[in-house]
Amino acid sequence: MLIANPKGNYRFIAGRNPFSSGAVADEGYEIVHAAFDPMLPLDAGFARIETHLRSCGRPLNALSGMELRIPQALSLEGFRHFNQGYVQRFAKWGVQVGDLNPVARTNVAVEINPAPVPCVFGFSYTVASSAASQSTSSSASSQSSPASPASQRRATFVLSGAPEVRGSGAGERTVVAPGDVSRDGMRKKIVEVLSSLGALLQEVGASWGDATAMDVYTVQDIHPHLADLLLREVPSANVRGITWHYARPPVADADFEMGVRRVLQEIILPV
Repeated sequence: MLIANPKGNYRFIAGRNPFSSGAVADEGYEIVHAAFDPMLPLDAGFARIETHLRSCGRPLNALSGMELRIPQALSLEGFRHFNQGYVQRFAKWGVQVGDLNPVARTNVAVEINPAPVPCVFGFSYTVASSAASQSTSSSASSQSSPASPASQRRATFVLSGAPEVRGSGAGERTVVAPGDVSRDGMRKKIVEVLSSLGALLQEVGASWGDATAMDVYTVQDIHPHLADLLLREVPSANVRGITWHYARPPVADADFEMGVRRVLQEIILPV
């Protein structure tokens, strides 16, 4: 079920409290992905995002995705503490829809030469566009409404990074094959993540073939599963490739995470 965010010109999937599970652009709009060079500490990153959106004539509500880097993977309690300040920033900006944060998020810990402090790596936002083919009206109410796969097949979207975890941050949390990074254990983890992301793709009316970027975050060996699993299940990866970030998911008990998006514009913002 997609929830309308008319001020941001996109719809989103309600997810864990600190962030949504994904966002898809409304008719007449597209999602743009931007990355900083170099990445910026959180405060400077948020300030730069605000400046950039205003320079594009876009409201802060247009922000639809965030990509963060933290110094190291956190305990579950540490992760919750980190999210408190993160949520407060969005509340201050007034981008929330009711009690929900509509902005998707990926937050990982780079293993080698990690960020010394939490940083913003990149972000996504909506702009007016005639390039994306969509037909679902953006004037819908903020109540949940079912997605129409046929009408949104080529819409641009961004999904939050998904680790091999079942359950929400507010409820019971189960890690698939906990502590098992053997070949069989990693296969189970990858299968779970592909299943989770596949369900989210259906929510936004898309399929794996619509993805233009696929990011993998792990320090474990995934080579045994590239040909027989990842490239088989994600057909667009055979053409566009998979970007492997040598990084850990944000909570220390997870070992594999993956993010997916479809955008028509990828830009680098020099700092």
